Amino acid sequence: MTASDTASESESERAPAPLDGLVVADLSRVLAGPYCSMLLADLGATVIKVESAAGDDTRTWNPPDAEGVATYYLSINRNKRSMIADYRNPDDVALIHELFRRSDIVIENFMAGGLEKYDLDYEAAHRINPRLIYLSISGFGTAAGAGLPGYDLVVQAVSGLMSLTGDPEGPAYRAGISVFDVMTGMHGLIGVLAALEQRHRTGKGQHVEVNLLSSALSGLVNQTAAYTAGGVVPFRMGNAHPSVYPYLPLPAEDRDVIIAVGNDRQFRSLCEILGLSELADDPRFALNTDRAENRAELQPLLEAELAKWSADDLFLKLNYAGVPCGPINSIAEGVDLAERLGLHPRVSVGGDGRGAVGAAVTEAGGDAAGTTVDLIRNPIEFSDAAARYDLPPPALGEHSEAIRAWLADPDADVDRLTGSNA
Repeated sequence: MTASDTASESESERAPAPLDGLVVADLSRVLAGPYCSMLLADLGATVIKVESAAGDDTRTWNPPDAEGVATYYLSINRNKRSMIADYRNPDDVALIHELFRRSDIVIENFMAGGLEKYDLDYEAAHRINPRLIYLSISGFGTAAGAGLPGYDLVVQAVSGLMSLTGDPEGPAYRAGISVFDVMTGMHGLIGVLAALEQRHRTGKGQHVEVNLLSSALSGLVNQTAAYTAGGVVPFRMGNAHPSVYPYLPLPAEDRDVIIAVGNDRQFRSLCEILGLSELADDPRFALNTDRAENRAELQPLLEAELAKWSADDLFLKLNYAGVPCGPINSIAEGVDLAERLGLHPRVSVGGDGRGAVGAAVTEAGGDAAGTTVDLIRNPIEFSDAAARYDLPPPALGEHSEAIRAWLADPDADVDRLTGSNA
């Protein structure tokens, strides 16, 4: 069953989503928080995205766009409901307090202490709902770095990642995505789910905190351990790996391929396929440590044989022999590969004119009926549950009226809000 098949099924036919019944108040903006809340929403949680009248910054981060809506925003905001609220308005603050009372999880990524003046910080939320799990995402924590704004690019620089990225003789480069925003969002999700499990035992909520710099240093794994455990400061090596060889792009007949040999058995298989069996027994190359030390001698020997093969032929031959290999694809080629492998990477959401793209079509004078947007599906598979794709990324304030009506009725449960997917 594909994700798009799941999206089209009726409520009665679908497998349950793991987080059905949970309510998330999402006060976050940009990437780390919205990515975390989207994953929760995919898994069945009802996520209410609380925005200012100006909306999430990423609504304007285009090009590229789909029907005038930034694809950046679309990529991390499906399955949510949007309401507009003004934190300077006491009535709206009271409304958010009621949202806290009905929620299981709050996500925010304001500057440390930035919500205290609105009485929306953890202490205020905990007084309202002691079972609430309150996730705070910051750039540099709540101690000496509390006043520093948290932007992924800055953290890529100060964490040391950029010192590792790029040609050894050239400038440092950022990663092609906001890697630490995504990583911190996932760390936040892990923290929230762990706190939920603890709440099952204790009945109590708690404050969960993650920050970009800590996630970065954790995510740099072997590179940070080289320094903390080994006293070695890693440096830029281009596409080379400091500890493993061959583990880099190498030129085939038509284009470069990645060859990632992680052990001596894989190296022997590589040599046999390339007609270089003698290299697997050569004392300069037999063990990984030897290959890493003598890479300058080994590389031209490999390149001479690789030049006789096309990248696609190497991809098939080496992988089937247990040697990890892959051509350097474009994003389009990567999505196409996932489709050929049966991973069903795309999911279409929308279909009835709702959501940000549908609103843009309507505003432009078109007919938004049937409007959909293709996104990348949630990567988690379950044997007895399924992700949901009920709602397209919302237009700004699209669900304000329905959410406010729900919050105004003290007897209304979340099914009143979600029953019609309003």
